[in-house]
Amino acid sequence: MKNIFKCVLFVFAVLISCTSETDEMVDNNPNVNTSLNRQATGSSANSLLADDSFKKLIVEVGYIQGFKPTENALNNFKNFINNRVNKSQGIEFITKEIPPTGKEVYTLDEVVNLEKQHRTQYNLGSTIAVWVLFIDGKSSSDTNSGAVLGSAYWNTSFVIYQETIVGLSDSPFEPNRSLLETTVINHEFGHLLGLTNLGTNLQSDHEDSAHPKHCNVESCLMYWAAETSQGISNMLSGGQAPTLDAQCLADLKANGGK
Repeated sequence: MKNIFKCVLFVFAVLISCTSETDEMVDNNPNVNTSLNRQATGSSANSLLADDSFKKLIVEVGYIQGFKPTENALNNFKNFINNRVNKSQGIEFITKEIPPTGKEVYTLDEVVNLEKQHRTQYNLGSTIAVWVLFIDGKSSSDTNSGAVLGSAYWNTSFVIYQETIVGLSDSPFEPNRSLLETTVINHEFGHLLGLTNLGTNLQSDHEDSAHPKHCNVESCLMYWAAETSQGISNMLSGGQAPTLDAQCLADLKANGGK
């Protein structure tokens, strides 16, 4: 079975994609169809939010050796998920260390290949799985005006450019690392949940026309600046990670979330 591959790169690396893949088995398990986790970003928003088709969520956190996110950021991510999704059988986190690749810059195709090599958790039965990769390099989409901090690229996958985050944090006049990590992680997961107008329908008019698939409220977690070095410092000036505004929360609740 094959699906047509399309990848649309929005401004500052909001990626909506589906894939052309031959279905694969994981650990020789014929019940696992990896193509179900290689669909357009936001297309599984209701499956992640609601407790209808999927009762349990597994989050597999892969990280290149030496680039594991802080425990504080991971705990904040867990709390964010628990506060937003309905999963009667719970939420499970799995962490996995990945050997260094020797690369300094990654294209999206190279990020995808790492997922294919190292991801072990896929949708199965009443369990839905999410893959998060913390990578030891920069994005090939970086420009002179800004660096990409994270990108959601499939329905249950996103990447965090951890080396870039390390370089932008924990120094004088720079944000706390776990604070920066928390903001970018939660923002990218927000895209998997269909925000903004990315699989979760708008309940009010709050999509940023200048930065599609982002909220137009500057203090909201889903504001475009939360995933690029160009503007994220202003969002963190108060010393706390931004949260979802009332309009984004209303969107998620209408799509099965809390």
